[in-house]
Amino acid sequence: MPRSRLDAVYRSILLTKFFTKGWGSPQNLKRIFEFRRLLANRDTCYKLIPRDYPINITKDEEWSDCHIIEGCFESPFNKHLPQIMPYETITANFQLVLPRKWYSHKIKPICLHLAGTGDHFFWRRRNLIAKPLLKESGIASLLLENPFYGTRKPQNQIRSCLHNVCDIFVMGGCLIMESIVLLNWCEQQGFGPLGLTGLSMGGHMASLAATNWPKPIPLIPCLSWSTASPVFTQGVMSASINWTLLENQYFANELYQNDLAKMVKIIGKEDAFLAGQHFAQHYPSSMKRVNELKKMTENVTKKVNTITASETVINNRDYDEQNKDNTLKNEIAEEKAARIFPLNILSNKFKLKDSSTHKVPRHPLFSDCKWREREALQFMCGIMDECTHLKNFEVPVDTELIIAVCARNDAYVPRDDCMSLDKIWPGAEIRYIDAGHVSAYLLHQKVFRSTIVEAFERSLKKYPLHIS
Repeated sequence: MPRSRLDAVYRSILLTKFFTKGWGSPQNLKRIFEFRRLLANRDTCYKLIPRDYPINITKDEEWSDCHIIEGCFESPFNKHLPQIMPYETITANFQLVLPRKWYSHKIKPICLHLAGTGDHFFWRRRNLIAKPLLKESGIASLLLENPFYGTRKPQNQIRSCLHNVCDIFVMGGCLIMESIVLLNWCEQQGFGPLGLTGLSMGGHMASLAATNWPKPIPLIPCLSWSTASPVFTQGVMSASINWTLLENQYFANELYQNDLAKMVKIIGKEDAFLAGQHFAQHYPSSMKRVNELKKMTENVTKKVNTITASETVINNRDYDEQNKDNTLKNEIAEEKAARIFPLNILSNKFKLKDSSTHKVPRHPLFSDCKWREREALQFMCGIMDECTHLKNFEVPVDTELIIAVCARNDAYVPRDDCMSLDKIWPGAEIRYIDAGHVSAYLLHQKVFRSTIVEAFERSLKKYPLHIS
């Protein structure tokens, strides 16, 4: 399926630039990579955080439609990896959106929502997901403020513009550990069942958090995938990165090329390497086998072609008609989504018949036919996979409680050549929305909420609680 035009247009009007100061300190990156190996072990990570971790409640208010509780605590990440987090990010803030009255004394479901890119403070998640979810299903919500966002934003950071590549790894490590703190606290308060969700980056962070929770838990990652690597190297956000700066820093400091590059690997490349190694070891017999298979394939292909030539013409005609119909539907939906933005800032640029408006200018690094071979880009792929690829973490306790919702035409989170979620987590269910990233966020909030409800129902059916 083609990638969303609206995603590209939306990204092109944003001023946000990522990693404007570069990779971050090589020493900090090395400490993060080493600590990531601790976080990747569920038992080890869980034991790092006391079950009675201190939490301070700062607000308890009854609103007209819900009960709001707010609190804060020191991020455990800072205790175990000191002097890496900026001062403003150290205190984790959260908000609970509860019903004014629970219908059951035993079943008090709460879903922890992690924030997507640019989702500062609590208001967006509270109004778009938490309150409707509470009204529709009685499921309460726990909103955790991201490090580097909202009140946790460093003083010299503009909007969501993370200064360093390592900042996103700090953010992920913080959210994994802070989620454990909050889930433990919820259990102690008598809430349950508990669940995890998030949109976009929040969906991926929720997936990472679920890998370290030692019990079955409903997980609903929305508009995310198995690794952050393609988001920054292939998706529309790649145009928001100063690749020249990263490339210059990479080659100016041998620590990046020598020490750090050896600590990471790109997931998915190893299988190809092993296959090539096997081929070389068994040459020339392996080459003989290839030629035999080639001849067999050619003979079969000739026979099939003579039989199915006429059928192919008919089938292709039907497929083309269906494909045109689906494309038109997606274009109409994206134009509808574009109109939601104020002052026509998107709809004026978004023309159904003008495909040139959706092209995002790419850095010269990407225009080189061998850009994928560039060392700096490979290093980015490697460190992103090292710290964010779900294969580098443990499998959640019960994958049958996982329902992922993806946008089929997502230009922010490309899935091409990436290991599939259901391959990493056998038993997980993947659903697709016929939309891009932005249009899915704007037009399909109800789908996300209904999927959360379904995952909780699935959990209660499999692990029933006694209703009182």
